[in-house]
Amino acid sequence: MQYITTTDLRTKTPELINTLKQKGEVSLIHRSKIVGIIKPVEDQPKPFNVKAFKQFVKDLHLPQTTYKQRETIYRKHLMKKYGKNLSRY
Repeated sequence: MQYITTTDLRTKTPELINTLKQKGEVSLIHRSKIVGIIKPVEDQPKPFNVKAFKQFVKDLHLPQTTYKQRETIYRKHLMKKYGKNLSRY
């Protein structure tokens, strides 16, 4: 498959997918003119590595805060930004 029309996108989707899986390129035709090229993705993104991320965070030597400390910091931020006590939220 070297080309596909915009109306054939609905009916020839399996053929389009097979062509893309085989690293082929397909020209998209609309009203007898080539309007674009459909080509497969070059590289797949790497999966997120949780173990490496945890090691990275550990190497940053960030200060350890408790939930209560974070809550206090957040409340101070809200007071500074909005100027009212939002303790009921």
